[in-house]
Amino acid sequence: MTKTWLITGTSTGFGKSLAIYLGQKDDVNLVATARHTDQLAYLDAYDHGQILKQTLDVTNQAEIKAAVAATTAKFGRLDVLVNNAGLGYFGTFEESDRDAARYMFDVNVWGLVDMTRAVLPTMREQGAGIIVNFSSIAGLASFPTLSFYHGSKYAVEGMSESLAQEVADQGIKIMLIEPSGFRTDWAGRSSQKALPKIAAYEKFAGNIAGSESGAHHEAGDPDKAAAIIYDQVTNHAADLPLRLPLGKFATDSAIAKYEKSLADFKVVRDISLSADQPE
Repeated sequence: MTKTWLITGTSTGFGKSLAIYLGQKDDVNLVATARHTDQLAYLDAYDHGQILKQTLDVTNQAEIKAAVAATTAKFGRLDVLVNNAGLGYFGTFEESDRDAARYMFDVNVWGLVDMTRAVLPTMREQGAGIIVNFSSIAGLASFPTLSFYHGSKYAVEGMSESLAQEVADQGIKIMLIEPSGFRTDWAGRSSQKALPKIAAYEKFAGNIAGSESGAHHEAGDPDKAAAIIYDQVTNHAADLPLRLPLGKFATDSAIAKYEKSLADFKVVRDISLSADQPE
């Protein structure tokens, strides 16, 4: 059966790689979205009536509703939502610009929330659907100069885990994608950066500057990620993983984080138990 996919943020990065991959599949109807659809001309080479380009800023409620309505109007159903649109922000916790961090949350968190809420009624009525939420290894492990980005991705992780339990008996599945460094625009033009000005934080300036110079030289290949996501959704829906780290650094960091957390919890277990009333 032909599946209808709606992807946010397909002008660059993971979204573009996934759109190109899906645009060449005979079993996919594709709704590709961007704030400016003229950036989606690359899809014309693959379009034979199965591709819909839709203007979408995930911070705009009206455009979210219009994109979902256009999807079901053209294709009759909506099987897979990929919440890919997102921004990065580099800066120390004390020096980060509050308005810039807030806008990042509007995109990374509330944009994802609003998109998901908009498609859930359709998926519930169908009794089936898959929601793919782009998180990051930054949603599992934290590093200096990314505190607010981490906060946005930890929020996506927690909400997705809860939602997965709420919709499990309705035929709807959730999958979190947790990449490490990939050759996308995330560390380049898709991230804002604030170099430290306080002397105590100058040692972190290299972290921020290095993210810019390292952009497009990362180990991860977004085209390979696109193929993995399609395969999981198409061929492994019955046992779809809730969390899918992508890249060696991502999976090694995730394992190390959970192993250390487990060890730390065991150390303080007796203290923890002492906080309860006697049974």
